Amino acid sequence: MSITLNALSFSWPDGTPVLDGIGATIGPGRTGLVAPNGGGKSTLLRLITGELAPTAGSVTVDGVLAHLPQDLPLTAAGTVADVLGVAPVLAAVAAVERGDADPAHFDTIGEDWDAEERATAQLDRLGLGDVQLDRPLSTLSGGQVVAVGLAGRLLRRPDVLLLDEPTNNLDRRERDRLAGVVEAFAGTLLVVSHDRELLQRMDRTAELTRGSLRTVAGGFGEWEAVVAAEQAAAERDVRGAEQAFKREKRERQEARERAERRSSSAARRAPDAGIPKILLGARVRRAQESAGRAMSTHGARVDDARARLDRAEAALRDDAVIALELPGTRVPAGRTVVEAEGVHVRGLFPGGVDLVLRGPERVALVGGNGSGKTTLLRLLAGELPPDAGTVARAQGRVAYLSQRLDLLDPGVTVADALAATAPDRPESERLTLLARFLFRGTRAHLPVGALSGGERLRATLACVLFADPPPQLLLLDEPTNNLDLTSVAHLVGALRAYEGALVVASHDERFLAELALDRRVELSGGRLSPWSGSTASPRT
Repeated sequence: MSITLNALSFSWPDGTPVLDGIGATIGPGRTGLVAPNGGGKSTLLRLITGELAPTAGSVTVDGVLAHLPQDLPLTAAGTVADVLGVAPVLAAVAAVERGDADPAHFDTIGEDWDAEERATAQLDRLGLGDVQLDRPLSTLSGGQVVAVGLAGRLLRRPDVLLLDEPTNNLDRRERDRLAGVVEAFAGTLLVVSHDRELLQRMDRTAELTRGSLRTVAGGFGEWEAVVAAEQAAAERDVRGAEQAFKREKRERQEARERAERRSSSAARRAPDAGIPKILLGARVRRAQESAGRAMSTHGARVDDARARLDRAEAALRDDAVIALELPGTRVPAGRTVVEAEGVHVRGLFPGGVDLVLRGPERVALVGGNGSGKTTLLRLLAGELPPDAGTVARAQGRVAYLSQRLDLLDPGVTVADALAATAPDRPESERLTLLARFLFRGTRAHLPVGALSGGERLRATLACVLFADPPPQLLLLDEPTNNLDLTSVAHLVGALRAYEGALVVASHDERFLAELALDRRVELSGGRLSPWSGSTASPRT
């Protein structure tokens, strides 16, 4: 039960390389696979499953393989039994029980007479014991669909299991159940994820970087420590290479100036020295040749120092952190920013929900899938009117970022999007601001629709935080979904600079911890109450 990659390479049809000569064996145990968005993680999984063919090299899988992709290829008309892969068997068993002795039914059933019991037990293991096998998929939440898909893969009794971003759309309880599956799986498990809690449960961490694969023993924390040590060494190498490059350039310039001074001095003394012209010419030629050799030597040393600097800089990661100052978003302490009293909508919150935000409070909104977190954020933003109760907002702009990140027109460029939200800022200032959000040079003129998830989030934040007027209340709905680890760090950096009131709905515990929250509130059973878990870290 293993995966063997033999000199594996892959390029897209336009020639863009993704993987380059990867050689590795992934054996029994839990392996986490990390890389930036677009780094080739999902592509590698598709090569392992055979969905894609390698440009060169090969993939060998020893054992029964199962793959849970990010986006399950499901139809709304399907049922839970369809996803589990037991629908034909259940239909054949039912036909036999009705007295139909068609041999085709027995061929379909094979040894799976207990298919219904095994399917029900697997669903119960993943917290779906109350879900009937004939239930339509259209009635399930996103997290429930992921759990059903995982149950279907586990029913195949795989030796090798591939999971691609399995915690997307899962709430806290569903993530805990998935963690139990990960801990109990006895075969070869390869997990692509940006979920740092899940990655910490891995036995080893494999990183796709610059088209190659390297492995670190341990989970996410151990991988972070290795990367941090490497980056510290790389930064020292860059500083040393920069100093050497400057020194070689300085010495070359000094050598050039010395040669010019000697040549000028010799030319001035020649008429008084009584040296024949033929001898003078020979001396001049020898001096020029000597100076040429010296300059050639210095030039080679400069080129070598430049090459060393290039190599040192190449070892540095492009993990720049967004560092901002946003004084325009500051909210005075004690000022009531928003007050919701007795609100409910569409059958949610039957007892009415109350929430008051004062000053620059940073609040996490937690709760299970379907508890109404998105609905409450939309009520606070004014996108949705309550059926009962009131929502009062102070003067000032409210910005709401939905899970879909659909605030910006995909057909406009990043620079034009900022120009539309901050028209009074000079263009040069807008470009400088975009550079702080890592949109430098031509990147600022890319269409929004061509951006990755992390880039689109950065562009949206830039337009929201530097809009005129800037927001005094920022509402975020699951902002880390589909973000790579670097993009999450960018998001944290931007939000730490924000000085207004903040409400964020998220299941990402580490992300919430890094925001230095003032408090957490929980939606459960239609009621909003202080969070019953451990106390959130106060803001410093």
